Amino acid sequence: MTDELPERAVRAFEGHEAFERDGEWFDVTTTRFDGRATAAETDDWDLRYTIEVRAPMLSAATEGPVGSAVEDGWFETYELRLEDADMAVRQDVAFDDQRVIEESGDAVAIFEFEWGNADHAPAMVKAMVEYVEGTYMEGIVPGYDYVQPVSEMLSQARQADGDGGQGSGPMPL
Repeated sequence: MTDELPERAVRAFEGHEAFERDGEWFDVTTTRFDGRATAAETDDWDLRYTIEVRAPMLSAATEGPVGSAVEDGWFETYELRLEDADMAVRQDVAFDDQRVIEESGDAVAIFEFEWGNADHAPAMVKAMVEYVEGTYMEGIVPGYDYVQPVSEMLSQARQADGDGGQGSGPMPL
């Protein structure tokens, strides 16, 4: 990445209500997990976008211990499910890099892609960050007591069920 952000990317992200600038990054403000994006010039018209979403590893999101087999299985499943993140947008986007790494107690999802229309990129980034957060919540392992922010997100999901969690279906995950 260069030190200077492309002006058209800056204009697009600053003009979108879901982002706040933080140095060379634009933080997504509509999610509980830390999602952010940056952009760089390429040799042609497209810009290269990098998205990072930090979510707590299962063991960092629970009050009690999580066995290594459970955590490893959870991480592998999370990584596999995020392979479909491109489906979160209506455009045909191809990732040049797509991976999930463990870093300091977080599962960090990283996506890189090139896109020509800077005005469309913020909505695409927002959709992908929200997809990552939703995918994380769908993969919550039952039977653990969760800490913030996951516990609050689970509570909100129960309340969104319509009856404060007393609906006829299963708890939304």
